[in-house]
Amino acid sequence: MISFSTEKRKIFVLDTNIILHDSSCINQFDEHDVVVPIAVIEELDRFKKGKEILNCNAREFARALDRLTGDRIFNGGVPIGPGKGKITVYLDRDFHDTLKANFAPDKPDHHILNAAYHIACENSFERVILVTKDVNLRMKAKSIGLMAQDYNTDRVQAPADIYKGTRVVADIPSSVIDQLWAKPFEMDAAALALANPLLANEYLIMKNGSKSALGVYLPQTGSIRRIDTQVCYGIRPRNAEQCFAVDALTNHELPLVTITGKAGTGKTLLALAAALEKRRHYRQIFISRPSVPLSNKDIGFLPGDIQSKLDPYMQPLYDNLAVIESNQNGKSGNLNGNGRRVKDLLEEEKIIITPLSYIRGRSIVKVFFIVDEAQNLTPHEVKTIITRAGEGTKIVFTGDIYQIDHPYLDGQSNGLSYLIEKMKGQRLYTHINLEKGERSELSELAISLL
Repeated sequence: MISFSTEKRKIFVLDTNIILHDSSCINQFDEHDVVVPIAVIEELDRFKKGKEILNCNAREFARALDRLTGDRIFNGGVPIGPGKGKITVYLDRDFHDTLKANFAPDKPDHHILNAAYHIACENSFERVILVTKDVNLRMKAKSIGLMAQDYNTDRVQAPADIYKGTRVVADIPSSVIDQLWAKPFEMDAAALALANPLLANEYLIMKNGSKSALGVYLPQTGSIRRIDTQVCYGIRPRNAEQCFAVDALTNHELPLVTITGKAGTGKTLLALAAALEKRRHYRQIFISRPSVPLSNKDIGFLPGDIQSKLDPYMQPLYDNLAVIESNQNGKSGNLNGNGRRVKDLLEEEKIIITPLSYIRGRSIVKVFFIVDEAQNLTPHEVKTIITRAGEGTKIVFTGDIYQIDHPYLDGQSNGLSYLIEKMKGQRLYTHINLEKGERSELSELAISLL
């Protein structure tokens, strides 16, 4: 029997997916004790090689544990740090009689469950909590009387309540709107007399009867600047939110932009068009997306060479470039316009389309970096990407926080939602949520009803 800290402290038993989600997770449990079953260490060993963020997290956790470790790591634990509890690696035990009848011993999850059950029997079921992002394992734990919970440290509020980036202001005096239509096309934000103060770079739809105007709040001057519809590399915005998105994407003073919206709202298309419109200001355009394969299999499972493996994940990006190309070709009437230029940029590697794991090690300086499907990233992955940005780089995250393919993320724990909530109101950042689908009437009907 291992002796843990005073009974006032809880004992958190960690599943492997918690460590792969956040390599610094052991620092998030305050004064309570943390237990890592040996089965988790064995599972982490399978992840230590590779370029993905999961592999980096596995290696980083192993190094952090090694820095703390001593002989006592397997016998009573070692202190994590000042004001923290202890961390212990718990060696495997024979399957408890309560578990033998229902849980096969050939699954690592069941060994983690067995470790947590033994610890609860040796201490107290009220003190021991299994922490896992696997909902099935949480249900199994609860079925045998163990407390189990998700890792909530980086969770944000419900998706419906997440910051939208835009605000509709009605019944504005005509004289106020008239100010925006006269030079210098700006007005003092105080003239709106809003109950809730505006956040930095928040966009506004201002209305009064037949008069209206679009604007953005500038924190540097405390003023509102009028937004006009601008064509971006042949792509014309079709609604107010798309106008806001184009303004943010083409603004050099905003190095970080997030765009959310359901399928067909134009998130990726607008980001690509803006990157091409402003390409002369950047060394390269990086376009990437996380590869979350079916059944959680790695891309190495697929047949063919590396390009064949990557094409299924990258095809939506090529599709959007094809839309831009055809739009430009139709406009120019031949293949000598910007449509042909898109092909040239791809061949010259001025535009690089690649999974995020292949971005690692590249120099992200003076790059227009688009990360598509960002709702499938963890908060730690999003942080890793942003902290790699050098001078002159603009990073754009696009995604739909209601459509998550990652097995251990949801609307409140994914990296895109986390980024929006943590960054809102910052001078270097803005967010736009695209509400209206513009793909087709049939697409909009299916999204609404099915």
